[in-house]
Amino acid sequence: MGKKKRRTRRESKQPSFFLLTLGCPKNEFDSEGISEMLLQARYHSTPDPAAADVMIVNTCGFLQAAKDESIQTLRELAASKRKNQLLIAAGCMAQRFGAEVTQQVDGLDGLIGTRSWADIVPFIQNLRANKRPEPLFHLPETGDVPLETVALNRQQVNPGRTSAYLKISDGCSAPCAFCTIPGFKGLNRSRPREHLLAEARRLQDSGVQEIILIAQDTTAYGRDWGQTDGLPSLLEELVAAAPEIRWWRLMYAYPGHATNRLVEVMAAHPQIIPYIDMPLQHGHPDTLRRMRRPHNVDKLLRWIESYRGALPHAVLRTTFIVGYPGETEAEFQGLLDFMGAVEFDRAGAFVFSPEPGTPAFDLPDQIDAQTAQARWERLMEFQQPISLRRNQQMVGQRLDVIVDGAGDGVSITRSYRDAPEIDGYVVVEKELPVGSMVPVFVTGAMEYDLMAVPADEPILVM
Repeated sequence: MGKKKRRTRRESKQPSFFLLTLGCPKNEFDSEGISEMLLQARYHSTPDPAAADVMIVNTCGFLQAAKDESIQTLRELAASKRKNQLLIAAGCMAQRFGAEVTQQVDGLDGLIGTRSWADIVPFIQNLRANKRPEPLFHLPETGDVPLETVALNRQQVNPGRTSAYLKISDGCSAPCAFCTIPGFKGLNRSRPREHLLAEARRLQDSGVQEIILIAQDTTAYGRDWGQTDGLPSLLEELVAAAPEIRWWRLMYAYPGHATNRLVEVMAAHPQIIPYIDMPLQHGHPDTLRRMRRPHNVDKLLRWIESYRGALPHAVLRTTFIVGYPGETEAEFQGLLDFMGAVEFDRAGAFVFSPEPGTPAFDLPDQIDAQTAQARWERLMEFQQPISLRRNQQMVGQRLDVIVDGAGDGVSITRSYRDAPEIDGYVVVEKELPVGSMVPVFVTGAMEYDLMAVPADEPILVM
């Protein structure tokens, strides 16, 4: 018998990673960066945590409820972790509560913060070489992910998608009394325009039809460079750089930085859809003052009037906080009156969560949980008929929609009025190709969703 051929190189299995993202779209953006770094390092992604060599949870620590969810998720993964498998907590909660996380999660191997995810590959290598029993930390107090690192070709992470997020800045310089973001994200830092334009072109070339601009405060873009109204000019450059993008969507606009120039640019470019997400947090000036938020309600109402006047079928989405310290019944009623006057197309709400380290944490006149919850329920009930009326105005209209899913004879789609994951849907009575953009006629309305049929099919009149 002949001799067996001797191996000259040891075969090795390609390492794998499982990545779970909690929280907001800004975390989704960072997770795509983490995935891209690992894919470039010849890891492969798996949806099964049990099959992964490395399990990563991109955590959220903005509110107590988000923190609790992140801790519970890490504990569940740690409980099933096998030998030589790594568990890493990344993101906001890891950055903000690092030492506390390690105390509450047995089996955690490392923490990597919001300002250092670009080092995920060498960090994992350090974890492999680490012989100490305690987790490794990579949570710098200063610095940031290199801006050139953020501009990645994310199409490799999620091929075939039609919508993508584009983070235009990070951190926040607003003085909101309840917010923890500046403490672990730092002040606002705008990304260079050339990086954003290049990324928009890559997304266009990969077939993306909708780009959603995100940041802690999108309307603060350029203010760290001395530009008081940088977002409108950025939008103009993005539209010119990627003319095949069908929808540009604007999220997280701070009311104090929204200008008439922004409205003019949106009206001049139909690709910039008439949709703005503007978290207002409250509608009574006294509550807004205690929140350290813009509190000139009359000025805000004038801006909303100009926005809706310049853009037919303009959509305005917002978020409110109820139960803020000192919120009287009169102030809460003022919020409801404000909502009734504006008639927001989309509105969400949170019960105030006292976060350690914020000025609002130990304010006097804290609202008891039962009262705050009751106000949340009243607000959501108050908004429902408003949402229904706004939706009913769309019945009989022709809309372009993006198909997110299909099955059982229907398609789940979104119009320009619907941001991914946070707004409603347009339910179309036909299975359509997922990822396509098609015209439909709206045939019915509910509080949050619309019903429609393909525009090329006849509508039966009963």
